[in-house]
Amino acid sequence: MTSIFPEPIRLLPEADIPLEGVTAYLSQSESHQTLFMQFEKSVDLPEHEHADQIGFVLEGRIDMVIDGVMKSYSKGDRYHIPAGVIHSARIHAGYADITVFMQPDRYGTKE
Repeated sequence: MTSIFPEPIRLLPEADIPLEGVTAYLSQSESHQTLFMQFEKSVDLPEHEHADQIGFVLEGRIDMVIDGVMKSYSKGDRYHIPAGVIHSARIHAGYADITVFMQPDRYGTKE
């Protein structure tokens, strides 16, 4: 899979995300994490909740159920999942985004 991200992003540490077919680069701060993610394979994420999440879709499509409401997002769209709201998703192969988690310890880096 060819990365859509330029070299300065690819030089960031890779996030340790337990999903097959995802490459994610992690920018870490004291208050949040920013992930630059690209999916080679489709993935289903079961219902879960965590701190606020904001996403900016760069390529492809993601189908999300946020607080019981299903919506599809594609290139150019953005979404917000408030803290503590139950959500799930179907991420389609070829999807890429920039996601901000308002949780500084959401993901670690790959060893």
